[in-house]
Amino acid sequence: MPRIKLTVAYKGTNYCGFQIQPNQTTIEGTLNEALTALTGTPTAVIGASRTDSGVHALGNVAVFDTDMQIPAQKVAYALNARLPHDIVVTASEEVPDTFHPRKCVSEKTYEYRILNTKFPNPLIADITHFYHYDLDVQKMQAAAAYLVGEHDFTAFCSTKTATQTNVRTVFDITVKRTEDTVTVRVTGNGFLYNMVRIIAGTLIEVGNGRRTPESVKEALESRDRNASGPTAPACGLTLIGIKYQ
Repeated sequence: MPRIKLTVAYKGTNYCGFQIQPNQTTIEGTLNEALTALTGTPTAVIGASRTDSGVHALGNVAVFDTDMQIPAQKVAYALNARLPHDIVVTASEEVPDTFHPRKCVSEKTYEYRILNTKFPNPLIADITHFYHYDLDVQKMQAAAAYLVGEHDFTAFCSTKTATQTNVRTVFDITVKRTEDTVTVRVTGNGFLYNMVRIIAGTLIEVGNGRRTPESVKEALESRDRNASGPTAPACGLTLIGIKYQ
């Protein structure tokens, strides 16, 4: 049975995250409903990244198995006709049945966007985190450098995280300002629960002077969640894309 890979973009504002949940509207549940309507049989996707409630994506990945006759490249068009306006399949293609979006080696890139100005902008309020205190981007970048590499990120994940290991590799992390927006961009081989949002919250504290760049290194080495900063709001986070080897 052919396996179809979907690249999915969505605005997560109106959804309780990606993963299907009882009595909740989710990205996965909405995709499953659209696929079931398209194929005529109960169909479910396997998602690559289980983004949290309110988190957005430009390039999340999901797969499903089907024996329908629609060419793989046309599935995106057929699905988009059945999906709400805030979920869009941007590409569809056939992949080997051994391809698993969570188990295959990959690198993920997230961006956390901070609207750093005196007043909020209602047009982008649900896709950025509004923060009106001045942020020192150079200090934030200096702090971010300590997080690059393979580390135990226990201090930068939720205490509810349940994994075999909290060791992850961050390949690159940058902090840049473009006009009124400060963007924290992180690329790694995988991320723990709330990891990017805690990194963002910690870097914001560096930017506003509440902590030093060196304190981020100390927090990392402590492996103590209490040593890092707060979890930044979900609205500022977007999964930019996933690259597979």
